Amino acid sequence: MSQSSDIVLERLNKLHPKIIDLELDRVLRLLEAVGHPERRLPPVVHVAGTNGKGSVIAYLRAMLEAAGYRVHVYTSPHLVRFHERIRLNGKLIAEPALIELLEECERANGGVPITFFEITTVAAFLAFTREAADIVLLETGLGGEFDATNVIDQPLMSVLMSISYDHMQFLGDTLEKIAAVKAGIIKQGRPVIVAPQPPEAAAVFAATAERLQAPLWRYGQEWSIEETPTGMRYRDADRVLDLPKPGLVGRHQIANAGTAVAATRWLDGFKIDETAIRRGLAQVDWPARMQHLKRGPLVEQLSQGWELWLDGGHNEDAGQVIATMLKDWRTQDGKPVSLIFGMLNTKEPIAFLKHLAPLADDLSAVAIPGDHASLSAEDSMNYAREVGLKAEGFDSVDAALKSILAQHGTASRRVLICGSLYLAGTVLAENG
Repeated sequence: MSQSSDIVLERLNKLHPKIIDLELDRVLRLLEAVGHPERRLPPVVHVAGTNGKGSVIAYLRAMLEAAGYRVHVYTSPHLVRFHERIRLNGKLIAEPALIELLEECERANGGVPITFFEITTVAAFLAFTREAADIVLLETGLGGEFDATNVIDQPLMSVLMSISYDHMQFLGDTLEKIAAVKAGIIKQGRPVIVAPQPPEAAAVFAATAERLQAPLWRYGQEWSIEETPTGMRYRDADRVLDLPKPGLVGRHQIANAGTAVAATRWLDGFKIDETAIRRGLAQVDWPARMQHLKRGPLVEQLSQGWELWLDGGHNEDAGQVIATMLKDWRTQDGKPVSLIFGMLNTKEPIAFLKHLAPLADDLSAVAIPGDHASLSAEDSMNYAREVGLKAEGFDSVDAALKSILAQHGTASRRVLICGSLYLAGTVLAENG
């Protein structure tokens, strides 16, 4: 057995010259070689979209577990350890089991080209067949139609989260093109739950569902969710539920939680009552999504009345969501905000930052540690200045935070670290 899963993962990362190569031939070949585990899974809920995939899976998992069901989960990317991607019955996969599965897939693959995501997805499917569960919550990696997860012929349902501009070099340069790729997870006759969408995406999903005779359950038509003074109200043709606010912070989480509640309507064979929904909303956990950091070396440096927040959003829609949160904070207590920012060079920093610029005092730019695809601190600083933000570059998050503390003294302030899930992962790892 190898010394650690990290060693095996590093080898698997070298099996294909590209990080992303969207087609299904390689994954189908390997699935056949290991006995087609994708055909032996418990019922699958398949989730695609640009924003909110992880959140809706977190809500669904919490609701299902609150109702007493055993839930397997596959998500990506991970924040700190690869094990976060594969959750078996509520627990992250154990190191010995992960090593065994990765090496089994490596042997079966025989050294031929296959992407890291493809081979690790096959490992996840194998894991899900070897420990009993009632349901699998399956998140696409990047797209939909040619995503490595899109090998499930008859999912229990498909869930399509909000579509926006991201990964355009792979998915297309219009919302219609991006939505068409994501719509690839819609299957013949299987229900489709649709989160709030721009009109262009909604039209593509409706046309695809009609062609495949897939029942549609759309926000604003078959179901709705609205914020109320005490929480939120979900409504469809069969029920009206007055529910508490979701456990994840931010106004955008109302729509994500509402989509999860809507999905419970189509969980055939499962009983998710209002008590389980309420408990799931309260118990949900999904790190680096507007997460308030309350302990660790970074937090210990803060002056009294200061807060440190972390968010992994990295596209224009995420910038708008964060801007809404900053506006809510301003209305709530007027506490000023400083940003610590790092982003991959495949993203659109101007599109993200332009929404935050009017709401933050300054920005401290950092490179994402150990990531060759990161923007440099200098590049991020220059992009920030382009949108009117006062900006400086720093070697690390710790150095940036120390500078913000020195500059702004003891007056209460919020510091938000943002721009990348990979940056968020390094912060969580280093902050313990």
